[in-house]
Amino acid sequence: MNIVGIIPARYQSVRFPGKPLVDLAGKAMIVRTYEQVSKVKQLTDVVVATDDKRIYQTIQSAGGKVLMTSLTHSSGTDRCADALEQLKLDIKNTIVVNIQGDEPFIQPQQIEELISCFDNPHTQIATVVKELHTENSLHNPNVVKVVLSDRGEALYFSRSVIPFMRDVAFGDISFYKHIGIYAYRAETLNEIVKLPVSPLEKAESLEQLRWLQSGYKIQTYITQYEDTVGIDTIEDVEKALSYIRNHGVEFNLN
Repeated sequence: MNIVGIIPARYQSVRFPGKPLVDLAGKAMIVRTYEQVSKVKQLTDVVVATDDKRIYQTIQSAGGKVLMTSLTHSSGTDRCADALEQLKLDIKNTIVVNIQGDEPFIQPQQIEELISCFDNPHTQIATVVKELHTENSLHNPNVVKVVLSDRGEALYFSRSVIPFMRDVAFGDISFYKHIGIYAYRAETLNEIVKLPVSPLEKAESLEQLRWLQSGYKIQTYITQYEDTVGIDTIEDVEKALSYIRNHGVEFNLN
């Protein structure tokens, strides 16, 4: 079985242009992400999929594997499918793990947990969730919530509070937030990128709702590992540098 980690990385970003190349204590963010993902021993290959020559050259210079993909992709999922086609792997025996390029401190163990979902031959798509312990996060629309079936499959994702607390208080029921890493069987990936945008996806601006609305099942893994620092804005860079200092991540200030 091929298990390939693909890191989609585009240069243009409305909130933070050039984000993959931002310097994090001596290394570009996309290089740090690549190095973290490469620590996962189950992965048979790790590749950055980009639309920009500067990102391409940065990964090449760092000794990493990188592919140029189309400028027209609207999502990281589309970029993963493009890279998969270029890799020319056996589609029936391949799992693709999609890791966001702005997660330079992603826990390798969380990727391992995600991969373990495919021990079940019926798993089509998998993702990672974590129990919420603060009510402030529950009401934050930037924290995506998810409700699960008894089998751990995602029933729905939302930026709103789900389930709604009518006759219960926070702490009386488990709430889960979504951690945005995905894995797919290669055949499934090639199918979902052909789906049209769905009404639920438009309403919540959450791509995974397109897959659920089309009838695909998303298996989840409830992780116990602590959150790291995702970088969405320029302001998040200082948080990332603080994380490096506090967690002893190897870096070079020269």
